[in-house]
Order: sequence, then C-alpha cells, then structure tokens
Amino acid sequence: MMSALGQIGGRLYRGEVSVDFVGRRRLWYAISGLILVISIVAVLVRGLSFSVDFKGGAVFTFPSSSTSVSQVQSAVESGGVSGAIVQQTHGQKNGWQIQTKSLTGAQTVTLEKTLSSKLGVNSNDITVTTVGPSWGSQISGKALEALIAFLIVIVIYLSIAFELRMAIAAFVALLHDLVIATGIYALAGFQVSPATVIGLLTILGYSLYDTVVVFDKVRENTAGLLGGARTTYSQAANLALNQTLVRSINTSLIALLPVTGILVVSIALLGANNELEELALVLFVGMLSGTYSSIFIATPVLADLKERQPQYQALAKRVAVRASGGRAAKRATARAEAAGRGRSGGTAAGLSSAQLAEEEQDDVGFTDEIDGSDPTADELTTTASRAPGAPASRGAPGTARPGPRQQPRRSGGSTSRHRPAGKKKRR
Repeated sequence: MMSALGQIGGRLYRGEVSVDFVGRRRLWYAISGLILVISIVAVLVRGLSFSVDFKGGAVFTFPSSSTSVSQVQSAVESGGVSGAIVQQTHGQKNGWQIQTKSLTGAQTVTLEKTLSSKLGVNSNDITVTTVGPSWGSQISGKALEALIAFLIVIVIYLSIAFELRMAIAAFVALLHDLVIATGIYALAGFQVSPATVIGLLTILGYSLYDTVVVFDKVRENTAGLLGGARTTYSQAANLALNQTLVRSINTSLIALLPVTGILVVSIALLGANNELEELALVLFVGMLSGTYSSIFIATPVLADLKERQPQYQALAKRVAVRASGGRAAKRATARAEAAGRGRSGGTAAGLSSAQLAEEEQDDVGFTDEIDGSDPTADELTTTASRAPGAPASRGAPGTARPGPRQQPRRSGGSTSRHRPAGKKKRR
C-alpha cells in the first residue's frame, strides 16, 4: 500500500496525473461557504459554552457512589441554584462535578450544606473552587489579544517572506479554519476553556505551516512564468498543489494519530469536559480543517488574486493563443493523413471530416475572441499551409496558393529562359 502511495506521489510530482484543484475552485468555495454559514448560524443561535475560567462561577466536586444525575440536580435546585451543569468526573460513577454561576459567600455555604444533607456526603469531602467574573473577563481579553497578535504577525511575516497576495490568501485560510472550529464547538456544545484557546492557536500554526509549504512550491513553479507562453499562473499553482498533495496528506495523518489517541484515552479514563480532552478535541478539529483549507482554499484564493493582475491576464491570453495554434496544426496534420489514405473513407486521428470542420470553426471563434478581429480566408489558408505535414494542394479548387504567382514554363523542351524581343541583357 505504501509503495502504491509512493508511486502516486511520484506521478503527481512529475505531472503525469493531476487533480484540477484550482480549476474547480468554485465548487470548493461553495462547499466552504455552506460550512461557514452553518458555523456562523450555530454560533449566533446556540452560542458557545464557556467554562468557569471565562465566565466566572463556582465548581463543587465531591464523591458519591449511591447517587444519580437527577438526584444531584434536585439537590442543587433545593439549594437555590438554577442552571447548574452536573456531570460525572474521571469516568467513574462516584465522582461528581457541579458548575454554577457566580455565587455569594452565603449562597456557596447554603449549597454546600444542601448537598451534604440531601446526598449524604461529608461536608469535608466537598471541594469548592470559585472564579470571579473579573478574572474570567481578563482571561477572555488576553485570549482575544493573543489571537489578534498572532494573525497580525503572520500577515507581516508572509508579506516579507513571500508577497502580500500570498499573505492575504493564507489569512483567508486561517479565518476559514477559525470559523469552522468555532462552529463545531457551538453545534456540539463542547466547552470552551483556556486549554481550548491554546489548542486553537496551535492548529492555526499547523494550518499555516501546511499552507507555507504549498506556497513555497508555487513560488518555485511560477518563477519566470511571465517570460513564456506555455503555462498560466493557475496551471502552475495547481501543479505545485499536486506536487505537495501526498506530503500534506501524510503529515496530517501522522499528526492526527497521536491526537486521536489522546482524545480517546482522555474521554475513556478522565470523563467528559476535562482539560486534556478539550485540548485534544480542538487539535483534532483544527488539523482536519487546516488540511482542507491549505489544499482547497489557500491556493485557489491565491490563483484568483494573481489572475486579476494585468500581466497574468495577458499571459493567459498568450497561452490560449498558443494552445489554439497547436490544435490547428494537429488538425492540419490529421487532414493530410486523411488525404493520404486515398479512397478508404477513413478518418484521421480518429476524427471524421465533419468533426474536423466543427473543431476548426470553434478554433476560429476562439482566436477571434482573443485577438478581437475576424480572420480572413487567406490567413486561415496560409496558417494551414504552413502547418507541419500539410500538403501543397496545387490546383485545388477554391484554394489560394501562397507566395508569388509563378510563370508557366514554355513547351518545347528547352530549359533556357527566353527574353522578349527588343530588350538587351544587362551586364
């Protein structure tokens, strides 16, 4: 299997096989747009579930082996607290955790006594952790500042190391990953904690690394591109994307394996909403989104931005004209082979005469669109006559002979040229 994957990677690198990622960018934009809309609606409607570290509140932790979730919730409501989050901890039935909103000292004491009496728990076994709302707001502000600073530094670095348009494309991909990860958290109701912010910054760096690898190959393939007329910028960028495709997939798989292991172990052994699970979860979601964006978003956006420049628009026209001329030469060769086959009535290169005429008409219309002028019959005849392998077509009815008109030779078998009478030969 690995040898087959290596062969595919080699063929992609040499351009023997190619996936048209850049040419189908509208499809990727539509898919990403749908995902982004769902993510934004989820954030606006459902909102994010922030942990106590962000919104402030109190956390009650205690062991109890003979209680259920409904009993704990009833005891919390009896203590005068509503909207609390009750869950088991450490994946065991005897560990419980209750998250509440910010409570006063009297409310905290009252709830602690109610839990002790209703659930039969020793008050010394109940651990209370309180986070003030000011601390939560400071944590939220610092996380937002870190994210903004990260994005600014990335744009500046890419503008210096590559160019501004590459920096813009990478920035769009980063925002794409950020919105998708946030939307998944809102849809699934995952809790957002400081560990989530750390993981989010990590996946943005991972996504950026994958994008920079692709952009470095794009820069290599497009060096000196404007000096020729063989490849457009989009075609060169797509080749670079195919050349780095196997590397991106392998890197993502290798990175996802340990993250998946951490996620499974943290859920199985530590229970839900623990810090290790929160970190592994955002890494898993972000790595998948980052791999997708580096392939389907970053490079197509870069190609769109570059193709808007006048010099690359002119390059695209030159490449189109060159490709059109190549097709005309192939059709002329095909007609010559068809004529050489005599009366067999076969086709040249697998094409019938009607198909050849139809393709020629399409080519004429395409050339008119590029040049802005209608080709004359003489120009078309001259182009066909100069094509490699085209017949001389002497005496063909309705066909203009290229070059100056030749004087017919006189009969009589004499090879010398006769001068008109009365004219002397100049010495």
